[in-house]
Amino acid sequence: MTYEPWDASIADEVIARHARLDGATMPILHALQETFGYVDRAVVPMIADVLNLSRAEIHGVVTFYHDFRSEPPGRHVVKICRAEACQSVGAVALADHAKRVLGIDWHGTTADGRVTLEPVFCLGLCACGPAALVDDEPVSSFDPAAFDARLAELRA
Repeated sequence: MTYEPWDASIADEVIARHARLDGATMPILHALQETFGYVDRAVVPMIADVLNLSRAEIHGVVTFYHDFRSEPPGRHVVKICRAEACQSVGAVALADHAKRVLGIDWHGTTADGRVTLEPVFCLGLCACGPAALVDDEPVSSFDPAAFDARLAELRA
């Protein structure tokens, strides 16, 4: 995944493209994250000014929804399902293994900037869990051995 480096003028363009939509806050935030990989804190007052909302309202939306990142992600993002169906077939052990091997917790990024680990709640792959998304690609039956193999590919 490749994102633009943070740039206020690009952020202004993204905000302007979506500002006239009904309920523009969410489309703006999604577009910013698609552009930069995260929602930079500097953009909160920019959005608030354009939408005539308080900074607290925008900050509240960004922090309420777990899919919005406030820091740039690693080059690869691994999302492991935390829903009950996946938990019942090994997702907890998989998550513990991933955190231990990567040396990070949920929402963390490895020191080398290669991998970000995030929880996700249900990918609709319940019959073949544990499920995950690796760089937005669904992965089923993702056990610790499969995780290690995929991690080796990501680090290559």
